[in-house]
Amino acid sequence: MIKFMSGRYGMDHLSRLLMYIAILLLVVTLFWHCTPVYLLSVAIILFTYFRIFSRNISKRYSENQAYLKIRYRVIGRFFNLRARMRDKKTHRIFRCPGCSQKIRVPKGKGRISIKCPKCRIEFIKKT
Repeated sequence: MIKFMSGRYGMDHLSRLLMYIAILLLVVTLFWHCTPVYLLSVAIILFTYFRIFSRNISKRYSENQAYLKIRYRVIGRFFNLRARMRDKKTHRIFRCPGCSQKIRVPKGKGRISIKCPKCRIEFIKKT
């Protein structure tokens, strides 16, 4: 068994996602009988097995890296939005008029002078 899988790429994040999508589509076809959806799920399963048993490791690795890059970009935006919402009560975010750098300052301090850490321009804002 170990000899059979030697030199094969195996399961990665993209393969897992494709398999979850295929299973979800198969469950959908249980309740809503639609032949194209069923055929799509079977095609996704076949493509996933092709990726798992592939010997072209560099190609499968680059496909997975492209998927992870997109995934982390989406997840990063979600976590940034969540952090911004959490800090909304205690901090304000201003943009520097010189370089458009985001600057986070505490709320409730009145009119303060803010110095941009990037371009060193000072500007006054009310928190």
